[in-house]
Amino acid sequence: MSARLAVAPEARLAVDIGGTFTDLAVERGGERWTAKVLTTPSAPEQGVLEGVRVVLGRAGLQPAEVSLVIHGTTLATNAIIERKGARTALLTTDGFRDVIALGNESRYDQYDLNIELPQPLVPRRWRVTVPERLDNEGHVLRPLDEEAVRRQLAFLRDEGIESLAIGFLHSFVNPAHEKRAAAIVRQLWPDLPVSLSSEVSPEMREWERFSTTVANAYVQPKMASYLHRLEDGLRAAGLTCPLFLMLSGGGLTTLDTAARFPIRLVESGPAGGAIFAAHVARQKGWGQVLSFDMGGTTAKVCLVDDFAPQAARTFEVARVGRFKKGSGLPLRIPVIEMVEIGAGGGSIAHLDSMGRIQVGPESAGADPGPACYGRGGTQPAVTDANLLLGRYEPELFAGGALKLDLGAAKGAMTAHVGDRLGLSPEMAALGVVEMVDENMANAARVHAIESGKGYEGRAIIAFGGGGPVHGYRVAEKIGVTRLLVPSGAGVGSAIGFLRAPVAYEVVKSLYQRFASFDLQAVNALLASMSAEASEVVAHGSFGAPAEEHRLAFMRYVGQGHEIAVPLPARELTVADVAAIRAAYDAEYTRFYDRPVPGSDVEILSFAVTVSTIVEKVKPVAPVHDAPAPQRVRTQAVRDTATGEVADWAVYDRDAMAPGAEVAGPCIVAEAETSTLVGPGWRCRMDGLGYLELTRGSH
Repeated sequence: MSARLAVAPEARLAVDIGGTFTDLAVERGGERWTAKVLTTPSAPEQGVLEGVRVVLGRAGLQPAEVSLVIHGTTLATNAIIERKGARTALLTTDGFRDVIALGNESRYDQYDLNIELPQPLVPRRWRVTVPERLDNEGHVLRPLDEEAVRRQLAFLRDEGIESLAIGFLHSFVNPAHEKRAAAIVRQLWPDLPVSLSSEVSPEMREWERFSTTVANAYVQPKMASYLHRLEDGLRAAGLTCPLFLMLSGGGLTTLDTAARFPIRLVESGPAGGAIFAAHVARQKGWGQVLSFDMGGTTAKVCLVDDFAPQAARTFEVARVGRFKKGSGLPLRIPVIEMVEIGAGGGSIAHLDSMGRIQVGPESAGADPGPACYGRGGTQPAVTDANLLLGRYEPELFAGGALKLDLGAAKGAMTAHVGDRLGLSPEMAALGVVEMVDENMANAARVHAIESGKGYEGRAIIAFGGGGPVHGYRVAEKIGVTRLLVPSGAGVGSAIGFLRAPVAYEVVKSLYQRFASFDLQAVNALLASMSAEASEVVAHGSFGAPAEEHRLAFMRYVGQGHEIAVPLPARELTVADVAAIRAAYDAEYTRFYDRPVPGSDVEILSFAVTVSTIVEKVKPVAPVHDAPAPQRVRTQAVRDTATGEVADWAVYDRDAMAPGAEVAGPCIVAEAETSTLVGPGWRCRMDGLGYLELTRGSH
């Protein structure tokens, strides 16, 4: 094996399907090739296969030479947002039919008299119940009525149900009733996909657990079908290597696991971007950065501290109140915590009822796309605005693969924004870009505040097709003076997939108080969770060394929210119990400034993550100064801060040598994106070929 690798290093391929573009990256022996093709929404695998053909052609590789394919997609998220999933039913305990409709009875906007709440994915007619009951410790209070299960299945079959979620009360402690009901389903209706809450989300809180299980069932048939079509297409194209899927928590898993728990893929694409930013931060030795990923449909911001993206246990999808926390369907899954807003290159600009410019969340997507794409779009998008401001060269967009129509952009901006405000299309475009930049900056501010962090001393790592274009202005708005644009920034999420470990997280609830801590029960639970996670990882790690991380989610008795506290990845001892309690007090103090003396602490759930070990990276060494490159042309660009038009020099990124520096205002152009260097900024290429922008005397 080693001799073969020495002759022909293994090639690894990553594919990220976005709302507008499908991004691909291939790496082999230290070299990388990338491609960006339009997404094909009606059959996403077609865009993937076309992109594979393009990128392998650029790399001069045959399909059989690829050793691994890693894939991320937002198809699960889109199916929930657009309500295009399967006809799904919920089988639950008598008396709990309406849990997913009632939620926790909170209001995301306390004073909105016409508040619109998220509608459950399962209508009431298909939420059916059976007699059964467990207590909070898992003891059987009422046996499962198996005949009732059979009657409800007959009803659901007559209703044309395509997928079933089973969620019983307290099944996270004892899954016996759920597993028996599933066995009856397999006996009577073997081809019906079934999702069990005790497997999908085995944690307390019925609303979140049932909602997550229902969402998994809702997208499972569509995702399983897509994944197997993609696998068949790749096989037919000659790629016989393993196919891994990116999870929303930042790890990789096998196709079979992804098809079983597709709800864990909801943020797989954005997660790849955060992994990419964390890897770049490690290369630079920067401990605190902000990941800024702006694509064709959305922009994502994520805090990265100590080279790890911020993680969370909950996520909301399909919010009915724009950017309003609590207005979506709750999912209790491992996710990389980020803020995602409708501010991409395809986000549509319009005027609201008060005549104010608004951008997104609606997107022109890939079909028809922004007006300047010339594919039938008639509404102005952010890409149209950037074109009108002179930021793009119409003949060279996307490396010349997509010619932009300046007249179409001008007509759309005039008709929908300019005429109504009495502005020229160029000044209307300035308003659109300034609004989208402010939206992204505000999202970054809120994200930091909610996390108890700030931006002093941080740098921004900008990527995605739009990140390098808008990065410097967003940095100015949030007070950041250092910005980095890595190589391959246009397909950053796909490159991030290649940096992700094979990983899996298991979360289970076991209620404990420190005053009566059951050390034996906790150790038994953690050992079983470790074995479960290790088994999943072993299927895809090919013997690579792995590491384990454990967390306990704790709170003072009577509080409503938990804090995650790390645990030793071994069997706990009596001495560990006191140390864990002290660690909780310290973590609580970090969040809320002081502990609560004399109050007992309760543990609601535990998490165990097993992952392959990420390869260590040495920070890049400084490089000597090099001559500045020759400019290739100038472009008349309208500055969004002043509104003034000036000729900006344009440089070819490929012509810049490590150590070369250029002064703003200028544009550093490449095939998949362009880096704007604003007035007062300087841009220097480092030893990795990354563009480091600094402002003022920084």
